[in-house]
Amino acid sequence: MAGYRRDEARDWAREALVGVINCTIPSFTSDLTRLNEAAIRHDTRLAIEHGFMGTLGVSEVSITLPEYLEFLRVIKDEAGDRLVVTHHASWNNLEQNIEAVRGAEAAGAEFVLLSYPPNFYPQSEQDIYDYTKAMCDATNLAVMLFPMFLWGFSSRIHPSDIPASLIRRLIDDCPNIAAIKAEGGFPSIQSVIECDRLFGKEVVISMPIEGELIPLSQIMPIQLSATSDHEYYGPLIPRVFNLLRQGKFDEATAIYWQMHPARKIKSALAAQMHGGNFINRQAWKFQGWLQGYNGGPLRMPTQRIHDPQMIALRKGLIDAGLTPSMDPLRDFFVGRNPA
Repeated sequence: MAGYRRDEARDWAREALVGVINCTIPSFTSDLTRLNEAAIRHDTRLAIEHGFMGTLGVSEVSITLPEYLEFLRVIKDEAGDRLVVTHHASWNNLEQNIEAVRGAEAAGAEFVLLSYPPNFYPQSEQDIYDYTKAMCDATNLAVMLFPMFLWGFSSRIHPSDIPASLIRRLIDDCPNIAAIKAEGGFPSIQSVIECDRLFGKEVVISMPIEGELIPLSQIMPIQLSATSDHEYYGPLIPRVFNLLRQGKFDEATAIYWQMHPARKIKSALAAQMHGGNFINRQAWKFQGWLQGYNGGPLRMPTQRIHDPQMIALRKGLIDAGLTPSMDPLRDFFVGRNPA
């Protein structure tokens, strides 16, 4: 259970959510029939070693809800108070999402990333308001709003995906909305600037994209980068985040340019790998494997990653002066903790 009351969520977030939250993707046994607990614990320990202050338990893979809740329990058991365990509220419909968030709270999650189901087709801002408020009302946990192009709202609701006027209503009516993952209108940076200007004194504003985090942090305060596949860079994003918080902008900028070869390759492959308005979690799992995370097989249906993409992602890290795993690519599909 969270160590704060629902009406304390924003105060808790301001104090606790300082740092970088990565993503932990579930790992399975080689026959794909059950969770691989040793692999999950391995990834949790490595996230702590790399300096992350929290991790998102990714739900957008082929996993049952009971398995997912057990996945969160394993992360929490391994991490204790060393990570803010974040629930990925991305399930089939409102009813299942309510069941999931209540189960996640009981499993030890402290924070919620709010998503919207693929079959949710709002016709108005009010529809988004009703769904979001119902989710917030169903939990005592701090919730992070997520304006994002993936939901498909921009073509009929607002170009910013979730307009500031609607965010204002939700903040006023949902006291446990404690953060905003400000990617509205991506790749524009207007959303994070607008959210900081309008809501930054009330809730925490997150910039999850490291290529925007590093420059923007030099002209505006950003206390949270959550949630993203930061594990692709190993411990580098928590390190540069700390430099930014200390005002060491020259050192942070040097790291920005050091990372640029990997950033360019990762960005170039994104459109190719993340088709259908869905994130390729297999690719994210491979990115983590390059930095020592477990890797391992995912269940069908899953998107794929092929040799040219894997080789390019590894080369990006090498060109950035980092030291990715040089193990044979086939080993990724086995995992570092086979069971």
